[in-house]
Amino acid sequence: MTIEPTLRMLLMRRHEWLYECAFAAASEHGYGFVTPAMARVFVQISQGPISLPELARRLAISRQSLHETVTAACEHGLVELVGDAANKRIRIARFTAAGQRMSHKVVQVDRKIERELARRIGADNLQALKSILAMDW
Repeated sequence: MTIEPTLRMLLMRRHEWLYECAFAAASEHGYGFVTPAMARVFVQISQGPISLPELARRLAISRQSLHETVTAACEHGLVELVGDAANKRIRIARFTAAGQRMSHKVVQVDRKIERELARRIGADNLQALKSILAMDW
């Protein structure tokens, strides 16, 4: 008996395809050291500087795990930690100039992946998919 895939299952399968494409491209562009954990951090930082406690909360990971990931990103020169002017105990993660260049490259790669997906499923279907996923739910 075959079970019809749930929405979560379908999204996870497609997410894996997207990540495989993205990580292959990362290696081609000199970012082969980026881990899935770093990629999740970068998505959040790409929206603007963020405090470490808020970053840990959004990613639903421990501060210790986050610290390891952010430290690795800092060692690669992509992220820097700065003090929060409002609260001296809080540190803010933000992209360095190199991190900003990487972030721009990621968007270019994502657009290329989207073009490939449009080729596979059709441009109208891709736009519909993006519209649905952009809805508030």
